[in-house]
Amino acid sequence: MDTERGGEGQVGRTSRTRARRGAGRARKAALLGCAGVLLAGCASMPDSGDVKAVDQSPRADGDSQVRVYGVPPQDGAQPTNIVRSFLDATTSDEADFRTASQYLAKSARRKWQPFRVTDVLQERPKSEPQAQPNREDGNGYTVVLSGSQVAKVDANHAYTPEEKKYRQTIHLIKEDGQWRIDRLPNGLVLGQSDFQRIYRSVNKYYFASYASESAEPKASRNVLVADPVYLRQRIEPITASVEALLSGPTDWLSQVTSSEFPPGTRLAARDLSLDDSNALRVKLSKQAVSTDTGQCKRMAAQLFFTVQDMTRASKVSEVQLEDTSGNSLCALTQEQAERDFSPTRLAGHSAQEYFIDADHKVVAMSDAATEPTPVRGPFGTGKTPLRSVAISRDETTAAAVSSDGRALYVAGLEDGTQRGAPLLTSTGSAKDADEGLTAPSWDGLGDLWIAERNSHGSRLLRVREGKGSPEEVAVPGLKGRRIKAIRVASDGIRIAVLVEDKGRTTLQLGRVERGGSSAHPALSVQELRPIAPQLEDVVAASWAGGSRLVVVGRESGGVQQMQFMETDGSASNAQTLPGVNGVKAVAASEDETRPLIADATEGIVRLPPDANWKTVAKDGTAPVYPG
Repeated sequence: MDTERGGEGQVGRTSRTRARRGAGRARKAALLGCAGVLLAGCASMPDSGDVKAVDQSPRADGDSQVRVYGVPPQDGAQPTNIVRSFLDATTSDEADFRTASQYLAKSARRKWQPFRVTDVLQERPKSEPQAQPNREDGNGYTVVLSGSQVAKVDANHAYTPEEKKYRQTIHLIKEDGQWRIDRLPNGLVLGQSDFQRIYRSVNKYYFASYASESAEPKASRNVLVADPVYLRQRIEPITASVEALLSGPTDWLSQVTSSEFPPGTRLAARDLSLDDSNALRVKLSKQAVSTDTGQCKRMAAQLFFTVQDMTRASKVSEVQLEDTSGNSLCALTQEQAERDFSPTRLAGHSAQEYFIDADHKVVAMSDAATEPTPVRGPFGTGKTPLRSVAISRDETTAAAVSSDGRALYVAGLEDGTQRGAPLLTSTGSAKDADEGLTAPSWDGLGDLWIAERNSHGSRLLRVREGKGSPEEVAVPGLKGRRIKAIRVASDGIRIAVLVEDKGRTTLQLGRVERGGSSAHPALSVQELRPIAPQLEDVVAASWAGGSRLVVVGRESGGVQQMQFMETDGSASNAQTLPGVNGVKAVAASEDETRPLIADATEGIVRLPPDANWKTVAKDGTAPVYPG
């Protein structure tokens, strides 16, 4: 492959020279390399600037300006070299795979659909040395590719972990005296490092749909839900993100979210970019013309936060929607978007963390405080020994589970409030730590969630507004497995569930569907899917952003680790977390600027941004943020 950068900065070849040399010597070496027989390509050099090695690790900077281009096939190249160079060319930054198509026979060029699916392997696919060797036959030559697949990205850009053996065949024929590929699978096959260099996880945003509860005041808050997809980050990134948004939510979220864009809406002009003031002008097709101002503003909000997630380093100042003639439909400024539609609006903006201290008191602690302070109300007195606690998103109410795991209490965080009788009493054994009530969790709509475990299994419950009778929520995907812990997202649409199955604890993400009628809603959690499939013993998890969780667990035969994971099951590109010993619980805020807090061997520890873990209390348990 060729790598190119306009201006000063990084240049290099993915598997060639990594040493630093003078710019003149490097240009000479590049020219010699281009003249030689380099099936994988060469490096074109800028006119000035120092030469630096290209970081080819899986965590290479996604904003790098390095461009990779394919090299056309060489005369007389043998079949295996044709296949290898074709695979190299598919990792290029060409929008239409023009160079890769040169390796295909004329019949294959018309049929090949590169964007139909992307198979992600641990490493680049290799020719299979045994089983079915590469061979020449009467009709051409067959190359067998194999590897270990880890994931799949579908035509809607949705990422799904998928661990299995990969094996596909590519067939070649001679066309005009040269070997060319005439039969191959649709889509792309990439190694993980190439995939992470080429693609970027981007959140599209859609409005939560509460179905049978949509008439309730709490559900009419313009709640935006993140829908992560993988897009090519250096090929018209803003245009790609907007087109992905217009295509609608991914299959997994489509049942509980909706788009304000009328069906069939598409871009009337492509090549989108931010202007000098960081404003984005988007011309839409005729389907968008008939929308009223309210709907148009919601469309603009979806665009604003989707494009903002793609650009990240550049703050979008305004989104202007126009018809095909350039007439304004509506505009939404950054201030309006963040005030009326911010995806974190329901998450709360707490400036403090909470935990249970050694005296059984629920205490709060701000970043600047040196000592925690008991909360107001009955849970700050220490009179009721507690196992776990959850603070409502508006920080007015707390829900707590007794130390034996049998009783759930809910009380206000204000002086003079009494604890009252249990809102829920578990039938689980008080002598078995694996039975009883899990830690509770609040969504941003004001509803309380909790799971009960006993010898017969487990059940998930919701308590509307934290009062009244608990309603059972069906979880058909459990299939005999048992809930160990839950964390509901602020949108009330997604719920993270720790699931026990034959001694193994995994992290699953479920979709909350609201059926039934407005008078008698029937809730269920559908399509549980793994979040951290590589971990077989997950200890704790917490929401850490719109589409991100922090997870504590270990791989088979490995040691405990803490890492960020995306809700689609892919590894987050967030910073690597420093280690901390013996973590039993972890808490994060959906406000990504807030520090992590954990219950570890050293006590209650906190991880401020760009720092290391610091102990804030030597004795304490159950750290939480509101939620």
